[in-house]
Amino acid sequence: MIHGAKIAVEVYGNTKPGVVVVSKIDNTLSLQQQALGLRAFRQQVLAGNIANSDTPNYKARDFDFSTVFKATLTGLGGNLPLAKTASRHLPGSADVSPARLMYRVPVQPSADGNTVEMDVERAQFSENAVQYEAGLTFITSQIKTLMTAVQG
Repeated sequence: MIHGAKIAVEVYGNTKPGVVVVSKIDNTLSLQQQALGLRAFRQQVLAGNIANSDTPNYKARDFDFSTVFKATLTGLGGNLPLAKTASRHLPGSADVSPARLMYRVPVQPSADGNTVEMDVERAQFSENAVQYEAGLTFITSQIKTLMTAVQG
């Protein structure tokens, strides 16, 4: 906890102080924001597996969180550049799936071709939910620390 701290913002050129502070706050929180986004996406994938546990020939899917998170941090995520058809168009990117989904290999295949194993899915779902909650707790703590520093 920071008590009585003041944020000193050094401004170079004609940059506005508010923009610099917001940029620093955004940089501070971006790592957790990306992690939470991937955790939320994984939760949807796992929930889809559970929902389709009785669907014949359904193939359970998932992705390795740590590999995808590292790729996202190094800029190797699923962004595609958008084509600019006029010189005044702004550059941008189209997000494809944040992760490349892979099929799970079942330990015990079922007769109907479904590869969802409820014990595995529940365990993965619960672990991911705990990790998501931990990320929320951490980002909340960071925001409280920043608010305390700003209020000084």
